[in-house]
Amino acid sequence: MVQRSSFAVPCEVPVLAVCFLACVATGLELSVNNHTADFSLSTSPGPPISLSCLVQNSSQAEELLWYRGDGKVDLKDGNKVNVSNICISPVTESDNGVTFTCKLARDKSVQVSVILDVQFPPRLTGEESLQIEEDKDVTLSCNAKSNPQAQTAWYKNNNTLTLQQNRYQLYQTSEVFQLAIKKVQKSDSGTYTCTVKSSLGEGRKDFHLIVEDKKPVFPKEAVIAAVVVVTLTVLFGIVARKDKIFKVW
Repeated sequence: MVQRSSFAVPCEVPVLAVCFLACVATGLELSVNNHTADFSLSTSPGPPISLSCLVQNSSQAEELLWYRGDGKVDLKDGNKVNVSNICISPVTESDNGVTFTCKLARDKSVQVSVILDVQFPPRLTGEESLQIEEDKDVTLSCNAKSNPQAQTAWYKNNNTLTLQQNRYQLYQTSEVFQLAIKKVQKSDSGTYTCTVKSSLGEGRKDFHLIVEDKKPVFPKEAVIAAVVVVTLTVLFGIVARKDKIFKVW
């Protein structure tokens, strides 16, 4: 009985130590740019932005980690303890929606995340000329990427485009706006304009569509038959002349 009680003491020590460490870690709090909870940061392309992570309620040195999405950010040794700063420079459109997270190294459940809200207007300009045969399909595509998302519309010869059922189809994602025309006709010729508008600006692109006459298509079987006839004619001509050639010699 004495032996059992003597072995029980050291087993309780690590349990108490783990419990103590958990309580210490749980009492810690992080802040990023003075935010102690996850938040969204609005910005625009170009100027750099700084994110500063600070350990709150700490009585000892605490290592900090930064993540961009799921990838760990490399930090210098002097930029890891109790306070850690990162700089995004330059800010680009591709940074929109990216999450940066500061975590406590010894308890990664203690963390604060910031989502970048990079706002930019539509960037759509220029024109394009397209020539296509009658009865072929054509797709007109324009870049509709912007934040906030833009309103889109199609025009033909400066008039709102009337979609013909079963021939005109619209496709749209957060980045691309397309008009598909099935089996184009001569009446489809004209200037098509794609417009994108948001609260930050607007853009447009013109497509000059020219529908050409359908090129005659010869049946494949007829072409093969013609080649065979020509080939046989040439061969028969050679055979017919062969006797004459031998007689001369």
